[in-house]
Amino acid sequence: MKVAILAGGVGTRLAEETEIKPKPMVEIGGKPILWHIMMHYTHYGFNEFAIALGYKGEYIKKYMIDYCSLQSHLTVKIPSGHVKKHETESHPDWTVDLVDTGNDTLTGGRIKRLQPFIGNERFMLTWGDGVSNVDLNKLLEFHKSHGKLATVTAVRPAARFGHLKFDGDLVKEFSEKPQTSEGWINGAFFVLEPEVMDYIEGDHIQWEKEPMEKLANDGQLVAYRHEQFWQCMDTLRDKKRLQELWESGDAPWKLWE
Repeated sequence: MKVAILAGGVGTRLAEETEIKPKPMVEIGGKPILWHIMMHYTHYGFNEFAIALGYKGEYIKKYMIDYCSLQSHLTVKIPSGHVKKHETESHPDWTVDLVDTGNDTLTGGRIKRLQPFIGNERFMLTWGDGVSNVDLNKLLEFHKSHGKLATVTAVRPAARFGHLKFDGDLVKEFSEKPQTSEGWINGAFFVLEPEVMDYIEGDHIQWEKEPMEKLANDGQLVAYRHEQFWQCMDTLRDKKRLQELWESGDAPWKLWE
């Protein structure tokens, strides 16, 4: 089964970083967040990826092309320029389709443009800017169990600010940035049947609008509730939090060895 990753957005709220690189290449612990996402899938045995490129997509292409060389021992013959790569067991066993889907294409259009690389098969989908410890095997089994076209992982992220409970004006309870207790949001990490492509008209379609709304109206969208860790990287504040978790040695999304 292929994993589709949308990696074409501009990431304007991370402008300090994304002026020179696409958002999925912003680093956590010295590795692009895209690498972290792919390692998560690899931990569960999903090694085939179709990545939708847009803004500064050449940066991601270069990273993937150079990955093996930069992570390997090399012997270089200076006069001839011949480079010998030495075998290493540390490389992930990835096959990656890098697909130019246009700078201005919306999320639905990017998914549609991946169709020739995904084929008429069930596939997984996520964004190139969020990490989680969702159990992908359980997610897939849940999807298979209900027989609908689409499963979305629903999450309740940590609140941005401290939470107050009152008795009149008296503060009865204070909790610093707890997980929100109300409302679930789209955490991505989808499992989708190929028929969802019929819900996308073209480049101008945003996946989170008409396609997901129509899937819900047709009774074809089911939520997998994930109660544990999930974090997107929309802002520098988010990046700092993920970096601090990584440096602590207790990053919840690091399931691999």
